[in-house]
Amino acid sequence: MHSPILIGITGGTGSGKSTVSKEIFKTIPQNDIVIIEQDSYYKDQSNLSYEERIKTNYDHPSAFDNVLLVEHLKKLTSGQPIEKPIYDFEQHNRKKETIKVEPKKIIILEGILILFEKEIRDLLDIKVFVDTDSDVRVIRRILRDIKERGRTLDSVILQYMETVRPAHLQFIDPSKRYADIIIPEGGYNKVAIDLIVQKIKSILYENK
Repeated sequence: MHSPILIGITGGTGSGKSTVSKEIFKTIPQNDIVIIEQDSYYKDQSNLSYEERIKTNYDHPSAFDNVLLVEHLKKLTSGQPIEKPIYDFEQHNRKKETIKVEPKKIIILEGILILFEKEIRDLLDIKVFVDTDSDVRVIRRILRDIKERGRTLDSVILQYMETVRPAHLQFIDPSKRYADIIIPEGGYNKVAIDLIVQKIKSILYENK
């Protein structure tokens, strides 16, 4: 058995990481591919009140349980299933339930800080950075957080100015230098996505 192909897809909030991941996912037989979201690995904060949890800087590296994420990635790449956490973005905390994820030939890891963390970065076979203009990213984040995460416009803008933008400049954008592939303009760059898919398929063919 060949080791699975571990692909990291990163970029700023609202850059189109999820769109790129889903476009790749659609081109590969579903029995061969799985997507792991770094967002699922925000730390459990059951020891904090809701008022304290909303003050957490969720764009800082310390917000993530990278020890568990690395452990799960190593299990998947060694052929073992995992129990992936589920994060509740309205309650700012992990749910008690988990999702069982079986190992696949292709594992996509998607998240804002996966190239910043060396221990995660070193596990990746293909490293992709989705590079999208900041004005496009902030509009996408506003729409997503209001529609999908129960936030208000004021809270989204305040969070963006206080934590999201500074974290992007300090942690996310500098991690671009570790990328093997940089995709401009998010999930709308079909040529770049097609090239990544062809690379994946060529590796799968070589591993047969």
